[in-house]
Amino acid sequence: MHKYIPASKVQQSEMLKSVNAKSIDDLFVDIPEDVRLKRKLNVAGPLSEAELIKSIKELAKDIKTTDDLICFLGAGVYDHFIPSVVKHIVSKPEFYTAYTPYQPEISQGTLQAIYEYQTMICNLTGMDVSNASMYDGATALSEAAKMAFSITNRKKVLVSSSVNPEAKKVLRTYMRFSDIEIVEIDDKEGTIDVELLKSSIDSNTAAFIVQNPNFFGIIEDLDDVEKLVHKNGSLLIMYVEPISLSILKTPGEIGADIVVGDGQPLGNNLNFGGPHLGFFATTQKLMRKLPGRIIGETNDVDGKRGFVLTLQAREQHIRREKATSNICTNHSLNALTAAVYMAALGKHGIKEVALQCYKKSHYAYNELLKTGKFKPLFEKPFFMEFAIECENNVDDLNEVLLSNGIIGGYNLEKEYKKYKNSMLICVTEKRTKGEIDKLVDVMGGAIDELR
Repeated sequence: MHKYIPASKVQQSEMLKSVNAKSIDDLFVDIPEDVRLKRKLNVAGPLSEAELIKSIKELAKDIKTTDDLICFLGAGVYDHFIPSVVKHIVSKPEFYTAYTPYQPEISQGTLQAIYEYQTMICNLTGMDVSNASMYDGATALSEAAKMAFSITNRKKVLVSSSVNPEAKKVLRTYMRFSDIEIVEIDDKEGTIDVELLKSSIDSNTAAFIVQNPNFFGIIEDLDDVEKLVHKNGSLLIMYVEPISLSILKTPGEIGADIVVGDGQPLGNNLNFGGPHLGFFATTQKLMRKLPGRIIGETNDVDGKRGFVLTLQAREQHIRREKATSNICTNHSLNALTAAVYMAALGKHGIKEVALQCYKKSHYAYNELLKTGKFKPLFEKPFFMEFAIECENNVDDLNEVLLSNGIIGGYNLEKEYKKYKNSMLICVTEKRTKGEIDKLVDVMGGAIDELR
């Protein structure tokens, strides 16, 4: 038996025989031929542990991260500064657990951490109730749509085209085998086309989903939208960026029914594909339809403060056909990270982060326009991301930026064919004036180079 492969040839043969397979390849027959790798992996032969560590370190030298490069890429995942206290606290062994506690009330520390997280999410969103977190923003959005169907008994959801394209794909995957209709409302110059929304909403519409600031970074004007949606008896679902909420009108003030988003900006690392954190909040009126669990505060028999699982409409506690959600667990460690981040910064600190994002992104926007080589794709108010148009292919432009140590913006043409040669640029509080000036210089020069 090999050191790293626990099953011997004989054991493998026995296992294959038990499932009526002749070879390991037979286990992958469901994978389409055109996506199978039909050769051996291009890796070196067996290595000793010392050789393997050395080899991996050599490979790692070629990997560039945001510690090495200047990042202006956002589009759903953001390069914010994470205070060192966050990692120090969440790396404590007490918080590292294999799974959710099955005797939760004896895990008072875990419950209090989640309670504090829920409270801060409610404060940030202006909503009444938050659950104990979900996998990521996209799954939270899909669960919000399912919750709306459950509440209204209607079978259609309208979604603004300016919602994050990846989140929309997850939403469609969730609804793929249901009889739910998803109708996308095209944007008008980067924001909601209210007239199109009016003509699309009807008595079968469960909810309208809007992102704010939207995927193009634009701050939506939602007053008329909120009235229109609620007049129709539908729910307003808002997908929001959490840092922006410290300076923008909160979803609670706007009148949203369900608020979701990705909590990665709240102290969580840039993770390609996860783990992320989905936050989910709603009104007290709708809390019994909330997926996941809610931790509540109470007093014990001695009058001491304590924490309990208050609501837990979880999959394993009810019949599967009765479930409104397939969420069976949460992302507690990521939620704890968000809670520590929010507590460390405080409401004034988060507001300062938001203001710096706002001011620095507007400085970058104005400096790029001054070069005369770029023009705004939309002339609308934005928070920390903005879209500009140029005469060159964005991928070519990004290649030049990368060769100068800069991670450029998102190519909007990938998901929005009508926005050709358009780049979505993000400027967080981490970017210095010097870095922004370098971006402007390199981009301006790149336009001349690519002509």
